[in-house]
Amino acid sequence: MSNQLIQPRTLSGFRDFLPESMIPRERLMETAREVYRSYGFVPIDTPTLEYSEILCGKGSEETDRQMYRFMQGKRDVAMRFDLTVPLARFAAQYCNELGLPFKRYQIGNVWRGERPQAGRYREFAQCDFDTIGTTSIASDIETVLVINDLMRAIGFEKFKIRMNNRKVLNGVLEKANLSEHSVCVLRALDKLGKIGPEKVKQEMLETTDATGEQADQILQLAKIQGSSADVIKQLGPICAGNELAELGRDQINQVVSAAQAVGLTDDNLTIDVSIARGLDYYTGTIVETFLDDLPSFGSVCSGGRYDNLAQLYTKQELPGIGASLGLDRLLAAMQELNLISGTRSTADVLIVQFEQEKLNDYLKIASDLRASGINTEVFPEAVISAPSFKMKPKRLNQQFKYANRRGIPAVIIAGGDEMAAGVVKIKWMEDGSESELPLESGSTAIAQWLKEKLS
Repeated sequence: MSNQLIQPRTLSGFRDFLPESMIPRERLMETAREVYRSYGFVPIDTPTLEYSEILCGKGSEETDRQMYRFMQGKRDVAMRFDLTVPLARFAAQYCNELGLPFKRYQIGNVWRGERPQAGRYREFAQCDFDTIGTTSIASDIETVLVINDLMRAIGFEKFKIRMNNRKVLNGVLEKANLSEHSVCVLRALDKLGKIGPEKVKQEMLETTDATGEQADQILQLAKIQGSSADVIKQLGPICAGNELAELGRDQINQVVSAAQAVGLTDDNLTIDVSIARGLDYYTGTIVETFLDDLPSFGSVCSGGRYDNLAQLYTKQELPGIGASLGLDRLLAAMQELNLISGTRSTADVLIVQFEQEKLNDYLKIASDLRASGINTEVFPEAVISAPSFKMKPKRLNQQFKYANRRGIPAVIIAGGDEMAAGVVKIKWMEDGSESELPLESGSTAIAQWLKEKLS
């Protein structure tokens, strides 16, 4: 047997999460759950592995290439590349039990074998919410409102939800006699913000039978800008004469009007007819969300309507709409904007140990504080002291260093002198200031005082 040590390492595009990374990650997940539940969405989960036929051909050629697919015995299986395609299978399988419309959220990891880069990994989490079983424009409106509330709950005020409608794009393609090339055109158009109009035009010409004039016609649509009212007005003559395009324009107008009625403005919701969303299954409203302070970072919350996705699994019509918060992408953006504290602890306070004999007292104080909603850690370590060989707490400065290193904001000091005087001291690690509180007031009063200071 070899004694050679195995080098501890991770695969390219995959990551371990240390506490300072995992704590804000979990907080984002908790925030997403709270917002989704506030709208009545319920949780589900689906397997990591699906039969390959469930996943293949449902996203795009690119996602098929990036899919982790292999033979497990005689079974051809693949790892999910998003949470939407498994949802379509799920809805088709359980629609009679669930009842329609069905509103779900799901937070889970997905896998794509793409080239790793800033904010993009081969394993990443998605926080999805979807409404299945209705074509009502009310669900499209609600999707925009959920994204707005989600971004604000996370702490962003300066963001843009950019919205378009695939019906407009597909209708204009019909008018330009490019319907048979819609997939290639829309994929090229989806790259407009990354590679610019000239390269998009070149890709259109290389992948379709489009003429230069036809490509310019599509790009002219994508260049429309202005307020929501201006864009809707400019879309009028472009969509005129094509029923599908006119319907798409009308749906955009309905979503914007309803969103404005509940307080959204052009500062946070804008019509962007250049976005196409690269996945093939979108059929109507599509949305992408960008941070004003990092406009080139890419969308952090995207989605849209997909009315035909489940048709491969069932004859029952199961239209749907939803969006996905790009958890890892948003965390990378927050890191760049210095919005993550880097704390390595979930504790609000640390109770230091002065005397091992008083451990039970410390544990009782900690238990009472936790019961009042204060996350509390008792310093866990003691050392054997010679010559008595009794357990003795570590030096106080070592315990303070422990709190500082983990980002615990406050330390509770309850030594013999403090307990004899019937008080505890609270030391704030950021500035070293101390406060003294009477023990006789009870842990509930101490907890309330701490909550006010920590908020």
